[in-house]
Amino acid sequence: MTLDALKHTKALNWVNEVAALCTPDAVYVCDGSTAEYDQLMKKLVDSKQATPLKKRRNSFLFRSDPSDVARVESRTFIASKKEEDAGPTNHWTDPVELKKTMGDLYKGCMKGRTLYVIPFSMGPVGSDIAKIGIEITDSEYVVCNMHIMTRVGTKVLEVLGTDGVFVPCLHSVGKPLAAGESDNGVWPCAPLEHKYISHFPEERLIWSYGSGYGGNALLGKKCFALRIASVLARDEGWLAEHMLILKITNPEGKSKYITGAFPSACGKTNLAMLIPTIPGWKVETVGDDIAWMKFGKDGRLYAINPEAGFFGVAPGTSEHSNKNAMESVKENTIFTNCALTEDGDIWWEQIGYPAKGKLVDWKGKTRDALPKDKSPKGEEFAHPNARFTAPAKQCPAIANEWEDPNGVPISAFLFGGRRPSTIPLVHQSRDWNHGVFLGSIVGSEITAAALDLKVGSIRRDPFAMLPFCGYHMGDYFKHWINIGKKTSADKLPKIFYVNWFRKDADDNFIWPGYGDNSRVLAWIFDRCDGKDNAVETAIGWMPKEGAINTDGLDVSKEQMKEILSVDVEGWKKEIADIRENHYPKFGNKLPKELTEALETLEKRLQ
Repeated sequence: MTLDALKHTKALNWVNEVAALCTPDAVYVCDGSTAEYDQLMKKLVDSKQATPLKKRRNSFLFRSDPSDVARVESRTFIASKKEEDAGPTNHWTDPVELKKTMGDLYKGCMKGRTLYVIPFSMGPVGSDIAKIGIEITDSEYVVCNMHIMTRVGTKVLEVLGTDGVFVPCLHSVGKPLAAGESDNGVWPCAPLEHKYISHFPEERLIWSYGSGYGGNALLGKKCFALRIASVLARDEGWLAEHMLILKITNPEGKSKYITGAFPSACGKTNLAMLIPTIPGWKVETVGDDIAWMKFGKDGRLYAINPEAGFFGVAPGTSEHSNKNAMESVKENTIFTNCALTEDGDIWWEQIGYPAKGKLVDWKGKTRDALPKDKSPKGEEFAHPNARFTAPAKQCPAIANEWEDPNGVPISAFLFGGRRPSTIPLVHQSRDWNHGVFLGSIVGSEITAAALDLKVGSIRRDPFAMLPFCGYHMGDYFKHWINIGKKTSADKLPKIFYVNWFRKDADDNFIWPGYGDNSRVLAWIFDRCDGKDNAVETAIGWMPKEGAINTDGLDVSKEQMKEILSVDVEGWKKEIADIRENHYPKFGNKLPKELTEALETLEKRLQ
C-alpha cells in the first residue's frame, strides 16, 4: 500500500521524518496479506538470502551473519531520562546523547532499500488488553517474521483510526546499498559496535540499528511486549510478563489457566505445549513466551498472548521433548541458522535422529553428517540459538481461547529455575507477598558451560525478567506487591515455585520432567480449588505424601521424599546468598515486604 493508507496524522508525519532521514529508494505500507508475504519472500529467495525447503511446504531457511545470531545484551539500552530509573539490571545511556549517535547512523542508512511501514497489533486486534505498534524497517526478513509473530495490516490501521495511540518502532539493518548493488546472498547488518537496541521509556519509543536478527529486529517481541510494555503496565496497573500461558483440563472437564515464568533453558516452551502422561488430563497452549494481564470486572486477572506466532529455539526440540512444536513447524515456517540436508530439509542438534549424507551448516559450509544427533560444542551444524518462526494457529495443542480478546482468567503463577539442589519439586507461597518474594529470587545454577562464572553459584533472574524489565527492578517488585492490593486475596492467582531439575549424588535428574510435569500441574490445579492435599512447611505449602500421582514412574518413595522435603541447610545458604549478593543490588528501592519475607523464612527455618 502507498502512504495514502495512513490516515493517522502523527504516524504519517513520523514516517515522512524517518524517510527524509534514512533516504530509502521507496516507501511501502504493509497490508498483512498472504500475497504481500509471498511477494517479499520471493524477493528474498531471488536475492539468495532465503532457501526454499523442498520437504516443508512454504518454508524457508535463512543464514545470518556470525556477528548477528542472538539478542545482544551489551548493546541493549534503556535510555530513561534519569539513570536511576533504569536500575542496576539495565544498560543505561543518556537519551539525548544516544539519539544524536543513532541519528547520525540513521542518516542515509536505507539507501538502495525499501522502507516498510508495518502496522501491527500485539494481541487480538481490537482487544482492550492489546496494544498497537508501527514498525519501520528496511528488512524484508523482518516484515515476513512480523507477519507470523504479530497481527499486521489493514485491520490494525482501522482500529488505530486517525488519532489512536501507537508505539513507534524504528529499525534498520544498517547496511545501505550503492547504486546497482545488492546483498547477493549476504545477510545485511552492521558491525557489533554499531548495533544499538534502544528503548526510550518515557516516550514509549524503540530505536534499533545494525542487527537483523530476532528480538533485536522484530521489535514487537522483547522490545515492545516486555521492555516498553512493562513500563506501560506499571503506569496503567497491569502486568506484562515473560510467561507462558497454558490451559489445563481435569478428567471431569473442568479447566483452569496457568502462567509460568522460567529463565532460558528451563523448559518453558516444552511446558506450554506439554502432553500429559496422566490419564484424563489435557493441556493446551495459549502462549509460549509472553503474557499481558489486566484485571477484569470480576476482580480476577485475565491474560492474552500478545503474539501470533512462536519464535522458538530449534536445537533440543524433538518429538520427545516437544512433539507439538515439531508439528507446528511442518509448513509455513521460517527457519534461521539451522542446517540444511541434502534432500532439502532442516536439521539441528538433538532433533531426535541423525542426519544423513552431507549437511550445509549454519555458516554455509558443506560438511559430512555425524552418525549421531548431537555435534561437538563449537562445531554445531545449527547455531545453538537457531530459531523457527511458526504461526501459533498451527500448533495441534492450541487452545480455542488463545485469541479471545477478553483474555483468559489466571488461576496460578509458576516460577522456576534450573536448580540441582535445595529447591523442591514444587511448593506454594503462603500469600501474595510471599509469592512475590519467590518470584524475586528465581535463578539457575551456573554449570561448567559458563567459563566466566563460578560453577555452583546462582545466576538470579527475578521473574525471568532480568533482560526484559524496562525500568528499575526494585520498582518492578513493588509494582507486583501493589498488584496484590488491587483485589481480594481469593481472586488473586495462587503462586507456586517448581523445579524439574533436582539431581542425585551421581548427577542424574531425579524427576523425569517433560510430560510427567503434568503430575505436578494436577496437584497445582487441585490446590487452586482449595483441595486438602498439602502440608504447611517452613518454606510454604508442599504436597502431602502421595498427593502427587507417581503411577508408572521410575521414581522411588525415597526419591520423592528427597525432592519434596525442606533442605534446611540448603535454604540457609540460599538466604545468605540473597542477603549478601542479590538484594543489595536494588538498594533503597527494594520493597520492605521482601526483606520481611526473607526474615520470616529465616525464622521459620530455625
